[in-house]
This record gives sequence, structure tokens and C-alpha cells, in this order.
Amino acid sequence: MARQYHLISADSHILEPPHLWTTYMPKKFHDKVPRVVPDGEGGEAWQFAPNIPPAPIGIYASAGRKHEDVRWTGVTFAAANQGNFRAEPRLQEQDQDGVDAEVLFGSARMMSHFFSDPDPEFQLAGVQAYNNWLAEEFVKAAPDRLIGLGAMPALSVEAAIKEMERCLKLGMRGVWLNTMPSVGSTIRPDDDKFWEAAQALGVPVHFHVRMMRQVTKPKPKGKRGDDLTGLATVGAADFIIDMSEIITSGVHDRFPDLTWVAVETGSGWIPYVLEQLDDRWWRNRSWLPVKLKHEPSFYYRRNWRSSIMIDHYAVKNRHIIGVDNLMWSTDYPHHGCDWPESRRVVDEMFREVVADERHKICAGNAAKLYRLQ
Repeated sequence: MARQYHLISADSHILEPPHLWTTYMPKKFHDKVPRVVPDGEGGEAWQFAPNIPPAPIGIYASAGRKHEDVRWTGVTFAAANQGNFRAEPRLQEQDQDGVDAEVLFGSARMMSHFFSDPDPEFQLAGVQAYNNWLAEEFVKAAPDRLIGLGAMPALSVEAAIKEMERCLKLGMRGVWLNTMPSVGSTIRPDDDKFWEAAQALGVPVHFHVRMMRQVTKPKPKGKRGDDLTGLATVGAADFIIDMSEIITSGVHDRFPDLTWVAVETGSGWIPYVLEQLDDRWWRNRSWLPVKLKHEPSFYYRRNWRSSIMIDHYAVKNRHIIGVDNLMWSTDYPHHGCDWPESRRVVDEMFREVVADERHKICAGNAAKLYRLQ
């Protein structure tokens, strides 16, 4: 009997476990891999490089904690929900939350460690180690509930295509880009080879929060926790530019069957941005260098999907955005999740939404995109 899906999180996360890098990367790189160290306040953190302050795991493993107890430091791998990094407990945690399946992303800060290294072999080994671990220790356990996305390297278009093809053989159902395939943050003609390959393979491409603006070593910072502006707005603020550049580049005319997914960017801002893009395109289309066949909003509704968490404005404006374009998500196990209260939160947010539209946004659209039906 086919599984029935009622809640699918289109944006959830794993927490890379301590053994990942030494188990899945060649020994010659073990002196450079991230290591778990004390965070100085009773918890644990990732040490990416000797000259970089350790990065605590706190808010990345905050599922189930009271809001007043969420903080960057003081959390250990042993004390965190074990479903952060183990498949069987993760399935149990899904059941506790009433979630039938999750689309799984890794940590951008972890990928940044590998992207910023000048050794391309080390970067590729790190990306492949993550993909191999996710496929072997998560996706295999329940491919109809643990939906893996392959992380793409930031090396070249050719390297990204090769890794995408490899990830499909591992059982991944999409790819996750932190930079454009040509490595920059802005779409370029060189990227077309990747889009062509992804379209031919039927692979949706995902952008999480934003594109990395530059691939460099993280700057040393003091203790985190005071960046409310970033926590609340960075996805929308940055991705408005990213998505607008992609839509107005003409790429959707060249690859009309490719699906693009924006996650943890929010969606309540989309009606205004599409309205402004359409208006400016119409007023200036006679001289703009890129000639679009349709108005920008057409491409969003045909080619894009975007996720929501707490996003009442997106739900209220779902008919303007497109009921078929929205996908609910939890962000589990990060600080934005409501585990194990997702069903209650969904009921509150969708109280005035008819059943078939609620089902599409909460499960149906994701099930269709990831071929779960």
C-alpha cells in the first residue's frame, strides 16, 4: 500500500555527526577536517580551523527545547535529539511531530569550510563525504521519508555536473547549490551546461537561504546570539536579489522544464517582488538587453517552488503566489522549528484554508516534486 502523505517538510536539516569526516574522507585529509571541541560553556562546537573560533552547535540542535532555553552554547551531541544525525531516531522524531517525510539539507557553515579551502581535491572530498554519509546513513533507511539532496561542489560547472550525476546514483532526489555552478554568486552563461544537465535528468535545483556572496574564510567573531536582524530577514533580504537575477537572466526561456526551489527564504514577500518585477519589465522591456518571452511572474509560477515556516502572509496571499508553488517546512532541528508541535502550528496557520489547498501546500506539492507518489 502506498504511503499517504499529510505533512512533508520541504526544508529540514541534519547535524553532521562527529564521525562523519574521519569515516568518509581519505586519511590524508584528516589533519584538516572539522573536529568537535568543547564550547567553553558545557557544550560542544565544531572547530573548522585553528585561527577560527569554534562554532557551537546550540541553535542547530535546539528541537524540543523551550524557547527561553535556546542558545548557541551549552549543547552536546549526546544531549541533542539523536535524530539530528541518526536515521532511526529521526523517523521516531518525525512520528512524534506528525511529519511523514522531510527534505534534508546540511549546514551551510560546514560547506563553507570546504569551499574556502584552496585545495580543490580537499573541497571535493569533503562534499562527497557529506553526500556519501547522507545517502548511506540516512536515505537508505527510509527513502520514502528521508529525502536526500546532494550538495554541489564550488569548483566548476563540470565538477558540479559530475557530482550531480553521482548523487542521483546514490538515491538523491535533487541538488543543493551554495554558489552558482560556475562558483560565483551571480548566474552566468557558463552555468547553462549545468541547467541543461539538470533539466535532462529531471533534477530540481535548490537554494537554501541565499547564495554565498564569496567563498572565503569566515571572519573571527565574538559570541553569537545578538543578530536578530539576520535571523529574521536574511533569507528574504538576500534572496530577493538572487531570485530576481535568475528570473530576469532569461534562463527560464532556455530551460523551461527545470524546477528551482527556494528554501528558508520565506514567501510572504513574493507578491510584492513579482509585482515590481513585472512593472519594471513592462516599462523598460524595449531597451533591456535580455529579452524575456513572458513577464517575470510567469516564470516564478511555472518554474519555482518556495518554502514557508511561520508565514501567515504567504498563506493569506497563496492565490497570488500560487497554491502549487508553496511548500510547508519545519526547519527541524534548528531554532526555527516547533517540534513536536508542528501539527498544532499548521492547524493554526491553515485554519481558514480549504482542505485541498492545505494538502497541496503541506504535502502534495512536495510529494509531486520529489516523486513520492
